[in-house]
Amino acid sequence: LNIASILLFVNLPTLFSHLHCDSSLTVNPPCAAAQLGQKVAVLDYVEPSAKGTKWGLGGTCVNVGCIPKKLMHQAALLGTAVKDAKMYGWQLPETVRHDWTTLAEAVQNHVRSLNWVAFPCFFFYIDKHFTCPSLLQTVLTTKNVVIATGGRPKHPTHIPGAVEHGITNVALECAGFLTGIGLDTTVMVRSVALRGFDQQMAGLVTDYMEAYGTRFLWRSVPTKVEKLSSGGLQVTWTDVQTGSEHKDAYDSVLWAVGRAPETKALGLDQLGVQLNKDTGKIVVGADEATSVPNVYAFGDISEGRPELTPTAIRAGKLLARRLAGQSGELMNYDNVATTVFTPLEYGCVGLSEEEVVRRQGEDGVEVYHAFYKPLEFTVAGRDASQCYIKVICERGGDQKILGLHLIGPNAGEVIQGFSMGLQCGATYTQLLQTVGIHPTCAEEVVKIHITKRSGLDPTVTGC
Repeated sequence: LNIASILLFVNLPTLFSHLHCDSSLTVNPPCAAAQLGQKVAVLDYVEPSAKGTKWGLGGTCVNVGCIPKKLMHQAALLGTAVKDAKMYGWQLPETVRHDWTTLAEAVQNHVRSLNWVAFPCFFFYIDKHFTCPSLLQTVLTTKNVVIATGGRPKHPTHIPGAVEHGITNVALECAGFLTGIGLDTTVMVRSVALRGFDQQMAGLVTDYMEAYGTRFLWRSVPTKVEKLSSGGLQVTWTDVQTGSEHKDAYDSVLWAVGRAPETKALGLDQLGVQLNKDTGKIVVGADEATSVPNVYAFGDISEGRPELTPTAIRAGKLLARRLAGQSGELMNYDNVATTVFTPLEYGCVGLSEEEVVRRQGEDGVEVYHAFYKPLEFTVAGRDASQCYIKVICERGGDQKILGLHLIGPNAGEVIQGFSMGLQCGATYTQLLQTVGIHPTCAEEVVKIHITKRSGLDPTVTGC
């Protein structure tokens, strides 16, 4: 068996120690399997990035994804808060500077602490006499194999200099916090921003970011990256609309052109595991089963699943329970909430307006919407023109809510509670019966009453 990334084995006749980690899977599902009395072995290996970067237990989310990103996002929010503080009476120095080294060290220290939190889980459940073999190949006999190798960012390998001189990350979220800590940041967009999300909301997110100070190059395609004698990088790109060529110099280039599943090195073709030829992902059923008996897959590696860490964690735990004969419950992938941590956060649950219209037709959809102004923005004099809520409903009956979208401060915290409502089949009638907490941004959701169909102005009119 070639070990390319993380594999979870359940019901092993013997215990096996583990190697280091790389995947979107956290330690939760294998620990859940062990707690259910299963003998579990986790095989982990970090394939270094193009720049040679490796990391420890916890996968993408803990090491190079959600956790460090959110902490850096918080650093940027604090920078904005410092500016607001003067309007609230705080006497501050005229010059306030951010130190990247301090932030980077603090974030890395926290990530390392999470690696060690994960370590005892395996230490206790997998092998009390833990050893770390240097083997990269081994043969195991097992009842079930679970693949949760996740995905890795892609490089545009067709662009000269892209791999040699670029690093990978998340486009708008990284651009937002880099701008927020005072760095001159440019985002080059080939077609649309936040593909797969509601495009009206995506437009409001980028409008705010442009006002916030992030530069956008729309409908532009990079063609070359070159190292300058000064140490910087020269990027050449083409304007798709005019065909004209442009060049500019930057300190760093971050590619955010999508992610690819980690399937190529696993030898799945030899097993006969069915893959989607276009995406490279594993085709699975509702029970996470692949086309080969006793081989399962979940998380970002699976075709048609949301690429979200909490989704993978829950799917993995439920699979562990089924394999242990403790439950028959399947993962429900509908109405999974998520948030984009841009300077003005965008939280959503359910379907986009475009998708609902595609399914139901224009006449089958009622969209309630409103702009609003967070109270925190008032004294600080901050622009709230992109703070916006949209509730997408069936037009008939009690108007079942099919999608809820919110742009504003702490959108992730706000959307979490409403996502439970959608899981329970919430209707617009029930939304109106909900009493809001005053004064909060979440309160604005339960006050929403203007439909797009009416043509009435949805902008702020007061309390």
